[in-house]
This record gives sequence, structure tokens and C-alpha cells, in this order.
Amino acid sequence: MQKTLIIIGLIVLAAGLLWPWLAKLPLGRLPGDIIVNRPSVKIYIPITTMVVVSVLLSLLFWLFRK
Repeated sequence: MQKTLIIIGLIVLAAGLLWPWLAKLPLGRLPGDIIVNRPSVKIYIPITTMVVVSVLLSLLFWLFRK
């Protein structure tokens, strides 16, 4: 459990340090993401972004498992 918490902490730290560069990635603005802007409602459904993140995480977990 301690090792897992340390690893999660290091990942959060790395994401925090790399945030200026990570924010410039086009994730969240991909074709296939649904954005509905109305005067009283804003709905955002990142379908394509969720698929891309899922594939990347699955690939990383598969690589670390081997």
C-alpha cells in the first residue's frame, strides 16, 4: 500500500510540474467531442478524448504488466 501511494504521489507531482506543457495538448478539443453551447446551458461530452485516454492507459498498463 505504501509503494502504491508513493507512486501515485510521484505521478501527481510529475503532472503538476509538466502542467504548462500538458495544457497545450489538444485533448478536450478533438473531433468527435460534443459541445453544446446555449445561452443558459453548456454541455461538454468528451467522447473522443475519453477513448484516446483509455487506449493510452490500457497500453501503459499492458506494457508495465509484462
